[in-house]
Amino acid sequence: MTEPNSEAAPANRVLTIASVMLTTVMAIMDMTIVNVTLPHMMGALGATADQVTWVLTAYIVAEAVTIPLTGWLAGRFGRRRVMLFGIAGFVLASGACGLSESLSQMVIFRLLQGIAGAPLIPLSQGVLVGLFPAEQRGKGMAIWGIGVMLGTILGPTVGGIVTEHLTWHWVFYINLPVGLLNFAMVARSIRETPRRETGTDWLGALLMILGIGSLQTLLDRGNQEGWWDSDLIVLLTITAVVGLILFVWRGLVAERPIVDLRLFRDRNLALASLLMLVFGLALFGTIAIQPLLMERLLGYPVETTGLVMAPRGFGAALGMLVIARLAGRIDSRWIIASGMIIAGTATWIMSWYNLDISPGWLIWPGVMQGVGMGSVFVTLSTLAYATLPASATDAGAGLYNLARSIGSSIGVSVAATWYTRFGQIDWNRLGGDINPFNPALQHWLKVQGLTLNDPIAAALLTHELSRQSAMLAFTQVFDLIALSFVFMAPLLLLLKPSGRRSGANHDQQVT
Repeated sequence: MTEPNSEAAPANRVLTIASVMLTTVMAIMDMTIVNVTLPHMMGALGATADQVTWVLTAYIVAEAVTIPLTGWLAGRFGRRRVMLFGIAGFVLASGACGLSESLSQMVIFRLLQGIAGAPLIPLSQGVLVGLFPAEQRGKGMAIWGIGVMLGTILGPTVGGIVTEHLTWHWVFYINLPVGLLNFAMVARSIRETPRRETGTDWLGALLMILGIGSLQTLLDRGNQEGWWDSDLIVLLTITAVVGLILFVWRGLVAERPIVDLRLFRDRNLALASLLMLVFGLALFGTIAIQPLLMERLLGYPVETTGLVMAPRGFGAALGMLVIARLAGRIDSRWIIASGMIIAGTATWIMSWYNLDISPGWLIWPGVMQGVGMGSVFVTLSTLAYATLPASATDAGAGLYNLARSIGSSIGVSVAATWYTRFGQIDWNRLGGDINPFNPALQHWLKVQGLTLNDPIAAALLTHELSRQSAMLAFTQVFDLIALSFVFMAPLLLLLKPSGRRSGANHDQQVT
């Protein structure tokens, strides 16, 4: 049997953990840090509000297309080399993004940034899977999960603070010192894995790019383009469906596929990936629309929004650390179920929101949701590798994180679409009550000292109608997100709790 600490010498254990933690936070943050800076970029890049969102789309698509290649890249070049190359490329692309003078330049460099950064997240997870023995793997996944949650929540907050006090260029420039430090830490602490001969299935790679790239693009652009009323979305849908079907076929029949989809024969990996995909809707859908609620409807500044959102991250960290200690003592399926109940209940409480809520009502359900989501996140990540051979860790991490990436895109897209559609429906429904025969309206006008024919009354009613219909739309989205946890529950019955096999697999880890 080999030593369980296979990825680093004992003296480097803390440095290894710090290295992969920093890598994860850096890569995840850049998915969301740019969101709040888009209005500031428009003038500098000569782009419209619709065009500038390609800055986000480029990164998301590049990341989604590259993540499944993680196992192939690590096998062909070695995990350490891929991580170092990825960090270096990420830093260079970040600097180029900050220097961009046109939208086309920015989109190209964001594509390169997404390609370079994509393998960093699954490889970081793979390092922690190998670093901890099976009975302590929950701790490793808790550390990795904290990095993911911190990056997700800190992105908009840091982006808003940097943009407000410096310029939008600095949301990219801050990656330079962080990336260089991360490069040195990884070079010092991560051991190289053996390289192996791998074929290059160019047809499979092309089908993957077409299928996954089209899927991510239509998810990111669908709501803005009006979904299937747009010829672009129709074309992307057809390309995604055909490309993905052929990609799956190629991955199952090719002798050496570029992405080994046969790993999904492992039931835990397959179900954990499916649950993570659905879970992404709840996690990222909520995180995407809450800042809109606070900034557009409640009038919170960007910095205040970040401070209100931050406790969710502390809740998630708390949940992860508690579950890391319970892992192996309690059936993992019960832990996931408990986390879903906590997070689902917190999201349901959010559906009680109104326009007069205090910051406290935004904070404590967020902390509660963070505890639940952290519990689910860690346990799913641990189960995904529980019965997977150690030699397949990097490839499995690529597939698992692809599910996370697609799930996050679906979550953001679905939440935005629901909000838009519900807002329109509620506007029309509430607007129908604005008529001279409504006694509630007459009472409101009397209190305001106005009549229905007064121009000021029309402006006030329009403003109030917008606020009330938007608030209702937010609460309805929270209701549906809470319901998504119920739909996930039956899948738990199909999961197998981690057993001794995972420990055996860990012992096979190459040192």
